[in-house]
Amino acid sequence: MSNQFSSISGSKRSLHLHVAREIARAILSGELPQGDIIPGEMALCEQFGISRTALREAVKLLTSKGLLQSRPKIGTRVVEKKYWNFLDPQLIEWMEGITDVKEFYAQFLGFRRAIEPEACALAAQNATVEQRKELSAVFQKMCELDAAPALDIQGWIKIDIEFHRLIFFSTGNDFYLPFGNILTTIFENFFAHASQEGGTCLNEHRNIYEAIMAGNVDKAREASRKHLLSMSHDLTS
Repeated sequence: MSNQFSSISGSKRSLHLHVAREIARAILSGELPQGDIIPGEMALCEQFGISRTALREAVKLLTSKGLLQSRPKIGTRVVEKKYWNFLDPQLIEWMEGITDVKEFYAQFLGFRRAIEPEACALAAQNATVEQRKELSAVFQKMCELDAAPALDIQGWIKIDIEFHRLIFFSTGNDFYLPFGNILTTIFENFFAHASQEGGTCLNEHRNIYEAIMAGNVDKAREASRKHLLSMSHDLTS
């Protein structure tokens, strides 16, 4: 594991963030195996060309994301994958280019199928008047984009994200709120892939929207379930 990192002393990015990214990518790719002790402070400082302060900040950041664990007289160990915080947007960004895209999105889709239909059902039941107005405005924008002669992919991705974020925000259940915030990075990359492969799926969004606006819990849940099932075709096309 010695000398696997290059000096970043001339980097314009915050040094500790750059170091954290490089170490994280080594962990995520398996270059630094789970359970292994990473090189010591002196070795890493020399390889990266940084101070101990910058390195310790990087290690602290990676520890907060569940990737590393430091123990006195033992060193800093790579934590087992089951403890990594995959809901962290920064961790998702660091994974770019070192994971199988289709496999990752398939796993994320499976996760969405487990939680989003119930979020839609709760939104149908609990959304406030203001939240329903906001959702209506977002859906209207979706219709306008879909009707345009040429689809604005980036515009659609942005409004599609907002549509699903609003649903999580409208559940009336605080435990759903993080999925409207923390997962934005994942949603953006996921929708970019799905939209380019499978279009807008406006009618499926319409069914979800109309069920929520009508307060029909069962219909909202089923519309979301069908939408997420159809997305598997977009991801494998």
